[in-house]
Amino acid sequence: MKLDKLVGERFKEKPSDCVIESHALMMRGGYMKDVAKGIYSQYMPLKRICRKIENIIREEMDAIDGQEVLFPVTLPASLWDESGRYESVGSELLRFSDRNKTKMILGMTHEEAAVQLVRDYAKSYNNYPFMIYQIQTKFRDEARPRAGLIRVREFTMKDAYSFHTSQEDLEAYYQVCYDAYNRIFARAGLPDVVTVASDSGMMGGSLSHEYMLLTPIGEDTIATCQECDYRANMEAADSIIENKKDAEDKTLTKTFTPNIHTIEEICEFLHSPLEKSCKAVVYQKNATDDYVVVFIRGDLDVNETKLTNFLGEEVHPAVITDDCGLNAGYIGPVNLKVAGDYTVIYDKSLQGTNNLSCGANEEEYHYTNLCMERDVPDAVYTDVAKIIENGICPACGKKAIRLSRGIEIGNIFQLGTKYTKSMNMQYLDAEGKSHYPIMGCYGIGVGRLAASVCELHHDDYGPVWPMSIAPWQVHLCCLRADDAEAKTYADNLYDELQKEHIEVIYDDRNVRPGVMFSDADLLGVPIRLVVSPRNMKESVVELSTRDKSIQDKIALNETVQTVKNLIAEMMKNLEA
Repeated sequence: MKLDKLVGERFKEKPSDCVIESHALMMRGGYMKDVAKGIYSQYMPLKRICRKIENIIREEMDAIDGQEVLFPVTLPASLWDESGRYESVGSELLRFSDRNKTKMILGMTHEEAAVQLVRDYAKSYNNYPFMIYQIQTKFRDEARPRAGLIRVREFTMKDAYSFHTSQEDLEAYYQVCYDAYNRIFARAGLPDVVTVASDSGMMGGSLSHEYMLLTPIGEDTIATCQECDYRANMEAADSIIENKKDAEDKTLTKTFTPNIHTIEEICEFLHSPLEKSCKAVVYQKNATDDYVVVFIRGDLDVNETKLTNFLGEEVHPAVITDDCGLNAGYIGPVNLKVAGDYTVIYDKSLQGTNNLSCGANEEEYHYTNLCMERDVPDAVYTDVAKIIENGICPACGKKAIRLSRGIEIGNIFQLGTKYTKSMNMQYLDAEGKSHYPIMGCYGIGVGRLAASVCELHHDDYGPVWPMSIAPWQVHLCCLRADDAEAKTYADNLYDELQKEHIEVIYDDRNVRPGVMFSDADLLGVPIRLVVSPRNMKESVVELSTRDKSIQDKIALNETVQTVKNLIAEMMKNLEA
């Protein structure tokens, strides 16, 4: 490829709307162009990177007996009606009607399509187990797309679906996929990806894991234990609180607290710590607008994923009206009265505690010395709190939890019979009895993986692409293309490299060296060759690597073989 023919511009300035480096570098380097919010077109460099990632994925999926298929992007709503997700999934699912008034969706995930494809085929136990996968465009109407390819609305994803006749068989194959994923990420240049237990969310199922790249720019919060191997997404991490109770239960007392509305204000007014308070956090159910009042220790936050899982439906922050019965800023568990249907939830952080401050459900009044066992004897406790820094590890019980940020670049789920049962997919066993197959699901975002590699492997000048997914293997620069000797040698070297099936981008533009090298840095190609009149006088070519680990001069007649050896070495290191 000649660089002067490469479509797309490269520029120095960082776009003002780019909040992370991978986004900025991909925009500056001519990798992609925004079309709409969270939707991008890909120029050739990014397309080549993504194609190489896809090929790595294909090789690993094929190696574990995966069969590549292709599902439609546009699906009839009737499929999602069968599974029950057409109504249960929120506004992220793009719904529309075609010209015949048939309800349709744009696929954001394809469990229903997978079941529909194989349920007529897999009616005998002899057809099991098997796994099908696709690499396909999907659309999720994300409310807040950001960070370039990290969070988008339209994206390319590999999603795989396995079908089994027993839980044991699913678990065995789950481990096979778990190991294949580790190989995929290592080959793509991310060997240090960690796996964490996660919440299954709208996918359902009994067990799921996310593959996380730990980085400060990540959107997810990861809880890890410094004393054992426990790792979990905050959404799925159990919050274990050491509840302390004072020796004496003091008398519940109503206290005048004028112009005080927040838990921080009341604790400051009473000169008591946040952990000696009970605060109310109020939500409403999306479907009915019924109120949900959560009582939790004052220094903790509600984990909304746990809350929605407990309720079995989505919620949103409440709008507290004058006629709802709630007194905003003064809500407490004693004498609580709410108009209409409502749900009250008590977090485990309050269980067995005493002498707390809380709202008195009366304007400008709070209670002090709340004793949960005495004053709220019917309370039933559940865990709806976010795990905290230095908190207690759910696995080893030590106060060793650390919170860090991460980017989710893959996930695997044990779905069970959620979809096969709802969509009436059955098979006959050896005795002629009917059963629902058990499913697993395995996803990787291709564009997000590319952006994550860029986020991890870059410097101040541009990406540093691993050899396995780099847009080209060699960047050939001819300085002073107006010099006949240098230009002739560079042209011949370009031809020789291509004959050896080496991917090379050739820059023979008549531009200043600074411009040429700046563009080369932005393209991030692993090996750079520089031909110049000065080098020709020495009968050498300058060879350097994008990561600055190698800078050498190679004899003209040894250049091609040296490049071949270096490519092989770089690939071997990645494979290792």
